[in-house]
Amino acid sequence: MEDLKVTLKQQIIESLNLQGMKPEDIDDNAPLFGDGLGLDSIDSLELMVLLERNYGIKIEDAREGRNILASVQTMADYIQANRKF
Repeated sequence: MEDLKVTLKQQIIESLNLQGMKPEDIDDNAPLFGDGLGLDSIDSLELMVLLERNYGIKIEDAREGRNILASVQTMADYIQANRKF
């Protein structure tokens, strides 16, 4: 699980072009949106594309997406339970 979280953090940094950030700068349980990492709705679309492209996970329900994309930990948990490849 730790490897998945580090990989996920790296993918988030690259996908969202968060220059100057390293995986260790992102707390596993910190919120990705709002006061946490400060991501916005456009970033959430990018994260959904990342999940579909890299893990075969398609999020259809926006409410479910908010819960899944809440933090790196919630994303990793969801990936581990629902990974397609």
